[in-house]
Amino acid sequence: MSLARTTALAALLLSGSQLSTTAAELPAAIAAPGETVVLSVHAEGAQVYECKAGANGKPIWLFREPIATLMADGKTIGRHYAGPTWEHVDGSLVIAKAAGNVPGATPNDIPWLKLEVISRRGNGVLSGITTVQRINTTGGQLEGACDKIGNTSSVPYSANYVFLRKG
Repeated sequence: MSLARTTALAALLLSGSQLSTTAAELPAAIAAPGETVVLSVHAEGAQVYECKAGANGKPIWLFREPIATLMADGKTIGRHYAGPTWEHVDGSLVIAKAAGNVPGATPNDIPWLKLEVISRRGNGVLSGITTVQRINTTGGQLEGACDKIGNTSSVPYSANYVFLRKG
């Protein structure tokens, strides 16, 4: 998919359009062909980074964890945190690992991701989820050098998370 088409798709989704995103409309690296959307939510939160020693011994920022509130229809319906983990208010939970990514729309935006579910808990809405997509990201990339090992920095971000299942 061209950058222009990806940007147009992101703009439509961010505008609140009822556009239905299909696997064919997302870049191949994060598409989930044959899977069905179960839930789509908006997240607002922060990407947390920690200053650690790099391979050369100099301090560098490394991603530590996300912290975000998951919302649908103006209501808080869950949270997103280290793992990466998504927890719904009904008690269901999934943990996933990255399986693909594409760059965000600008250098300040964290990448769009495809994540494969590796663990689940509970019998709620997330119980049958096999894939999570992070799309329409805004912000989250940390700029600048770190000066002291152990320091942390939080960068605000927002994204849409799409939860899918096979079949």
